[in-house]
Amino acid sequence: MILIRHIPFLKAVFLYTITAFGGPQGHYGMMLKTFVKQRRDVTENELLDLLSFCNIIPGASSTQTVTLIGYKRGGVPLALITLLVWIAPACILMGGLSFLLNYFDNNAINTKWFRFIQPMAVGFIAFSALRLFKVAVNNTITRVILVATSFVTFFAFKTPWVFPVLLLCAGIVTNFSNKRFPQKAEKTKKVNWIDIFIFLFVFAVAGYLSETATRQNWEYRKEINVFESHYRFGSLVFGGADVLMPMMYEQFVVRPQTQRVQKSKRDVLKMSKEEFLIGSGIVRAIPGPVFSIASFTGGMVLRNESFFRHLLGCVLAAIGVFLPSALLVLFLFPVWHNLKKYVVIFRSLEGINAAVVGIMIGAFFYLAKDVLFTDVQLSIKTFSIDIIVIIATFLLLEFSKIRPPYIVLACLLLGLFI
Repeated sequence: MILIRHIPFLKAVFLYTITAFGGPQGHYGMMLKTFVKQRRDVTENELLDLLSFCNIIPGASSTQTVTLIGYKRGGVPLALITLLVWIAPACILMGGLSFLLNYFDNNAINTKWFRFIQPMAVGFIAFSALRLFKVAVNNTITRVILVATSFVTFFAFKTPWVFPVLLLCAGIVTNFSNKRFPQKAEKTKKVNWIDIFIFLFVFAVAGYLSETATRQNWEYRKEINVFESHYRFGSLVFGGADVLMPMMYEQFVVRPQTQRVQKSKRDVLKMSKEEFLIGSGIVRAIPGPVFSIASFTGGMVLRNESFFRHLLGCVLAAIGVFLPSALLVLFLFPVWHNLKKYVVIFRSLEGINAAVVGIMIGAFFYLAKDVLFTDVQLSIKTFSIDIIVIIATFLLLEFSKIRPPYIVLACLLLGLFI
């Protein structure tokens, strides 16, 4: 019954979920608008702290951030419900795509709807970067960190380890000052050790069962393989979907074609390059977490099995890729919270928070370059409209009370009619 009072919050999470386009960088701007400016579930400082923490650990960072917003409001039960509300729509869409792929021609899909979604996402990034800049960057060292991380992010945006390395280095830099100390001792949070035990236990057992099932040719070995491979992805990925995609591509497209696998005649999980590219393209055109591509890959590698096993592949893959993120964030966040009372961690936070803003600025310029300089080669008209969409999105977010879902809807309609 206690959760009933959180229904308005969960409704806001759902509306955010079905309009959260643009990947993690775009998601952060929508979080800021929805959960900070409009609902005040967290403050700007609290959101910045969550973003900093989630970018340090492996997993789906935007998913972990939304989960922690739920955790701060209602503890573990609300955090888990928030996670389910966040991932369900995108996973259903991508799992459904794995069933429908046989029945339509990808070239016939009308993508005009999504034409201005990427420029809109760039506008969201600009909004979040400016708002958090005012909170995190307020002295010389944070300005230097901001500039340095912006440049590194721009030139190494797709490098897997760039984000955690930048955050670590920024935290070290601000420890050279002896002027900053914790202002007050925050109440210590209880650390639930069962979460990390479950994480490690599942990792070990899934790996053992997957290898054993393959060698001994168990009837449901492929379902075990699906869960194990996606759980491994969710446990080891730093850098979000741009790192997850190549890992999946290597596992399901490249590896089955290697001489070693073909010589051994192992019946491994596989899909074609064309199928994977369709899924990786469409997942970026729908709202929600990009990690939801797991529902697609889990279904596709079992598409030649029965309907039930195909569906089971979608479900197991989604659980496998998101479960590590939830277990890690719910275990490590109380640890992180308790460590902040120590001077070394407190000083590190100043650099880490400035680096997060720098990463956003670098991502803004990188994605703006991709959007604008791709379109300028196609049409001056579309180039000009892209710039207008970016600026208009930023101005509406900064100076109006218009909710993000309406901005998304306007951009979808704009893509249809222009």
